[in-house]
Amino acid sequence: MNLFDSLAVSASALSAERQRSEITATNMANAETTHTEAGGPFHRREVVFQSAGASRFHLALASARTLNDPPPGTVQISEVVDDPTPPVMRYQPGNPDANKDGYVAYPAINPAMEMVDLMGSVRAYQLNASAISAAKQMIQQTIDLLKS
Repeated sequence: MNLFDSLAVSASALSAERQRSEITATNMANAETTHTEAGGPFHRREVVFQSAGASRFHLALASARTLNDPPPGTVQISEVVDDPTPPVMRYQPGNPDANKDGYVAYPAINPAMEMVDLMGSVRAYQLNASAISAAKQMIQQTIDLLKS
C-alpha cells in the first residue's frame, strides 16, 4: 500500500463516519417523534459498515489492481437498518397519537447511547483526519528530499 492508497482509505472512512454522524443526529432529533409518514413512531436507525476494497487474497491472485479499484481497507456504508427494538409505550390519554387504551408509542431511543455513538463517530473522524494530515506531511517531506 502506498501513501496515496492510505489517503484513499482515510478519505473513505471520513465519508462513512460523516454519514454515521448524520444518522445518529437524526436519531437524537427524532427521540420524541410519535408519528411519522409511515404512521407510527420513528424507528432508530443504525449504520452497517463494510470493506469496499479488494482483499489481499484477491490482489495476490490478480496481476495488478486497476485504477478504478479502491485500495484494500477502504470502508463504505453497506446499508442503514432500522433498530428492531419495539417502541416504548407511555400512558398519555390526552395525546392525539394515543391508542384506544391511552398509550402513546415513543421511539426506543436512548439519548445517552446516541451521544456515545456520536462521540465514537467524531473520534474516528478526527483520527482519520490526523492520518490524512500525516500522509500529506510524508508526501511533502518526500518531495522536499527529491528536490535536494
